[in-house]
Amino acid sequence: MTDLVIRPLVAGEEELFDSMPDPLPQLRQTSYADGIAGGGYRPEHTWIALRAGRVVGRAAWLLPPGSVGDPWLERFDLDLAVDDLGPGWNVDAAPRAGAAAEVGAALLRAAHEALGGPKVYYASLPAYWRRQPQVRAVAEVSMAAARRAGLVEQGERLRCSWTGGPLPASAGRFSFRPAAGAAEINDLVARIAEPVVLTGAETARVVAGVDLARDPLAWLAGTPLGNWRVALAGDEPVGLAGPTADACYPMIAYLGLLDEAARGELLADAVATLAAEGAYEVVADVDAHRVAVVAELERTGFRRLRSRVAFAPA
Repeated sequence: MTDLVIRPLVAGEEELFDSMPDPLPQLRQTSYADGIAGGGYRPEHTWIALRAGRVVGRAAWLLPPGSVGDPWLERFDLDLAVDDLGPGWNVDAAPRAGAAAEVGAALLRAAHEALGGPKVYYASLPAYWRRQPQVRAVAEVSMAAARRAGLVEQGERLRCSWTGGPLPASAGRFSFRPAAGAAEINDLVARIAEPVVLTGAETARVVAGVDLARDPLAWLAGTPLGNWRVALAGDEPVGLAGPTADACYPMIAYLGLLDEAARGELLADAVATLAAEGAYEVVADVDAHRVAVVAELERTGFRRLRSRVAFAPA
């Protein structure tokens, strides 16, 4: 039985990381080589598990250049064909997870020790992953490994995408206008208890230490204030949207409501604002448990791109 070797990647071994077949090739994500080139992935934040020179597990923590926070686990893949670890491994502790999950757990434990403790893990998965048995099998092994390494599931977020097509017609109950300025935006943000759409909130927190729900202007400083949209019932503001084309891609970075009835029309207005500026695709992130918001996105023409299940240190 060949021993399992767990170690960090060495500079110049990028091809070794990529030598492991992608277990979820249908998932759209940044390649490891592009992440290295952009500075977000680093060899010292990348760990591999090797059996007989073959990669059977890999984990890459991401930290964009200039970030003030800790790296998060962005890529975590395991070879599900691993079915025997030899003596000394407590595989029976989680029979459903099996040997592949134990490889993953050992990989994460070793990396966590070197990285100064467990870090957040965002398990990226294809849309509707629970309905696809093969995809679900891959996801459940990685998640089992994360749990065995001391991480706890925190929730699931969906990334949705609008790629053109007619927007729902306004019922005329609400009107919309640009925000009057930073003071009005900050006032409405303070009044909105919990935004229903926040896109890129995790990145804002790690890169700049900004809570997108409470201080969106600190993160969206490059977005013209006039792009912010206010929903009105008569003269009374009842909703606020922050559509921006000045991030990685056009997105609804923020959408919050004082009147839930304005949700659909404000969403359509925000998309129309970006489309008028030439956007061909608009993305929006929403918590999976917000069933009514997900349904509203779908009525507006959004389709699910992927899911992210978050795990955090216990």
